Amino acid sequence: MKEFFPSVSKIAYEGPDSATPLSFKHYNPSEKIAGKTMAEHFRFSVCYWHTFKGLGADPFGPGTMIRDYNAPSDPMESAEMTLRAAFEFFTKLGVGFWCFHDRDIAPEGGSLAETNKRLDTIVKLAAQLQKDTGVKLLWGTANLFSHRRYMAGAATNPSPAVFAHAAAQVKKAMEVTHELGGEGYVFWGGREGYDTLLNTDMGRELDHLGRFLHMAVDYKKKIGFGGQFYIEPKPKEPTKHQYDFDAASCYAFLQKYGLVDHLKLNLEANHGTLAGHTFHHELEFAAANGILGSVDANRGDLLLGWDTDQFPTDLYDTTLAMYTLLRYGGFTTGGLNFDAKVRRQSIDAVDLFHAHVGGMDAFARGLKIAARIIEDGKLPGFVKDRYKGWEGPLGQKIEKGQAGFEELEAYTLEHGEPEIQSGRQEMLENMFNEYIA
Repeated sequence: MKEFFPSVSKIAYEGPDSATPLSFKHYNPSEKIAGKTMAEHFRFSVCYWHTFKGLGADPFGPGTMIRDYNAPSDPMESAEMTLRAAFEFFTKLGVGFWCFHDRDIAPEGGSLAETNKRLDTIVKLAAQLQKDTGVKLLWGTANLFSHRRYMAGAATNPSPAVFAHAAAQVKKAMEVTHELGGEGYVFWGGREGYDTLLNTDMGRELDHLGRFLHMAVDYKKKIGFGGQFYIEPKPKEPTKHQYDFDAASCYAFLQKYGLVDHLKLNLEANHGTLAGHTFHHELEFAAANGILGSVDANRGDLLLGWDTDQFPTDLYDTTLAMYTLLRYGGFTTGGLNFDAKVRRQSIDAVDLFHAHVGGMDAFARGLKIAARIIEDGKLPGFVKDRYKGWEGPLGQKIEKGQAGFEELEAYTLEHGEPEIQSGRQEMLENMFNEYIA
């Protein structure tokens, strides 16, 4: 059988002193940190779209990368070759999971029936490759944003016929995700938003999106799919404004439409940046509200105001992410999916390996540092001490709803001006830098 990456062997852990470029310096899947192996902590996944379908195109020019598996003129032959290349990649990289959109793995046909038939053919091969390699499906999803029919949205489209087509597509995507043993299913509203409010009935569109997700929940129960549903927040691009703007707006949406018990969030680092937040903020908000499900691991470029989807190599980001995940118990669903792409000038297939190895090592270092911070106790201890007043009589009365404005006025009149304390931000930042070093 054809080997698509013949110059690359199985990537091995060689330790921090290794001089081998294609080796793990920090990610050792069997090493235990804070009670779990690194493989269990991360549940690393490779995304199909950027890694195997992305060829370096940008808004100013076509793709720059030539891949053997994308070469055949017959779309189904190309789809099969790409899938085989992908599983060779997963195996040599040593990840346990993968993720896909339906249109990533199988090309669209001239009708929905033909498209579904093509998808079934490829899914059959994917099931065999999963069985042969042991690689599992972290989550699947449907591409409801590329085809021209979705130019005005899918579930939020002004046409009920487009809404119906999107429902049919999601139905099939859920079925094949279930068939492949997928552990989740993601809804990303790539065009669920607007470019101008002059032609938009926002209230109606939001109601339709809520109805669409309830239909998905009902069908999930009908087919017995036990995977977790996720919404992936993103504020803009390609639309001017998307309804899944950030973690907070998604949480409000889920509460309003009675969906909070059915969906968690799949958070992407660079989407948080576009929303004016940090990756750390989005993780903390979701974790604090019990809706943190999975993570698309990447980063953006602060000098570029669009979704660059670069591989995560910033140790501050990876450490802060793992600090939050460890404090909230780690992944109970989902994992770390590399929704990232090599740069347009990185045209060799081996660059795909270098990119993923770097991201995996960066998160491994972040995990080790975060575990040391928690074990040392100084940083979490400072935060606990800063809020210790809430453990006293006054704080407990307020938190338990046993005090109102009159009681708090009486307390203030009796005790006078409250004592305030320094936030010690500079000290804590210095402390954090010492852990990073």
